[in-house]
Amino acid sequence: MTTTRRHFLATSAAAAGAITLLPYAASAAAHMSDAFPTAAGDVTVHPIEHASFVMETPIGTIFTDPVGDAAIYADFGTPDLILITHEHGDHYNAETLAALVGDGTQIITNPAVFAMLSDDMKAKASELANGGSATYNGLQIDAIPAYNTTEGRLQNHPQGRDSGYVLTFDGLRVYISGDTEDIPEMRALENIDVAFICMNLPYTMDMQAAASAVAEFKPTYVYPYHYRGQDGGTQNPEEFAALVGETAEVRIGNWYGDEVMPA
Repeated sequence: MTTTRRHFLATSAAAAGAITLLPYAASAAAHMSDAFPTAAGDVTVHPIEHASFVMETPIGTIFTDPVGDAAIYADFGTPDLILITHEHGDHYNAETLAALVGDGTQIITNPAVFAMLSDDMKAKASELANGGSATYNGLQIDAIPAYNTTEGRLQNHPQGRDSGYVLTFDGLRVYISGDTEDIPEMRALENIDVAFICMNLPYTMDMQAAASAVAEFKPTYVYPYHYRGQDGGTQNPEEFAALVGETAEVRIGNWYGDEVMPA
């Protein structure tokens, strides 16, 4: 599919350049949101926590890697689509999933998580391996590899198991990295308008590697996310933004309540 790259104007609580810190709360209003226009209407991004976020879109409400208390998603209603990148507890939780899924909810996940689902959940789910594609209500979903490349970390996210996703709306392409290092498949992405890029050691990559990858595939907007880890000095989102510079517009979401950089 060929997509023409466009520059989008997003609106958010940080549109004027200030970063607002808010207490973590079970309310949509407590999370910064950004609206990105498509030909069919806005895609509105709501950071929830760590690796979890919600997108309200013209084709339905999409939850990505929902974990934690189901009450924190209450303001968004029942999801139409749930995307799961991999099996780790900060990305997949069976109890949370069961509490959120409605009669019409569809789930797309990597094969490893699909194998873990209950029979009831499998009836609502499709597995999508690296390199695979699916459609949901006209939305194209491509599974992008997500894996570690550094010796000593390969067991965290072995190549071929976990996924990222590219979602192609009508005039907007969104990349969700999942847990990955700076891999060729990410650098080869094209025409990405909004990217969610993980960074935390020792599980994924540091902010220098993340910024270097962004400099190559050049998304219009980028959200650093999944940046809570053991070494805070390698994953500070504001320092990441400085490294990215004018390559992309960095959006820092309210992922960790009143802390920009948790310990």
